[in-house]
Amino acid sequence: MAWNMLLTTDYGLLSLIVILFILVMAGYFSWYFKKKMDEDQKAAKK
Repeated sequence: MAWNMLLTTDYGLLSLIVILFILVMAGYFSWYFKKKMDEDQKAAKK
């Protein structure tokens, strides 16, 4: 029932899009912050 509503209704699809967007954004921010921290660490060692 819940999967049916999530995948077939307008508000269900919008909710799914928002959930996926938040997960992608969290992954991007994790990657970006780790990259900046590594750059900072390399700069501090010089």
